[in-house]
Amino acid sequence: MPSAVLDVKHPMKMRHKEYIEKQRKRAANVAIGMLDGSIHYLEGAIELSSLRFEVGLPEDDKDFLAFTGVASEVDHLPIGAPRQYWSQEALYRHEPEIQQSIRWAKKISLSECKSIVARFNA
Repeated sequence: MPSAVLDVKHPMKMRHKEYIEKQRKRAANVAIGMLDGSIHYLEGAIELSSLRFEVGLPEDDKDFLAFTGVASEVDHLPIGAPRQYWSQEALYRHEPEIQQSIRWAKKISLSECKSIVARFNA
């Protein structure tokens, strides 16, 4: 049966497929930004962790699991949008830990970041 007929008969499947492709492209763009420095590495890791269930892969996918681990380890730090609610003194106090966390996160997830780009940057 031609795929065009399947698309007409099953429009929800096509929409789901398009959604997954969009999320995979988003994951690739986040990973590219993490690699080129245009996206804060830890913020990107948190976003990739949140995309884990949106890209149509098994939940134990090695690349995305790495970022789930990073996100779990840095969830107490002032990163991303919640940062605006932290005092300047607290931001200053946490900055060394943030920098150390970035170094650690890159050490354990840089190859997975590159893999996401290779897999989904079509």
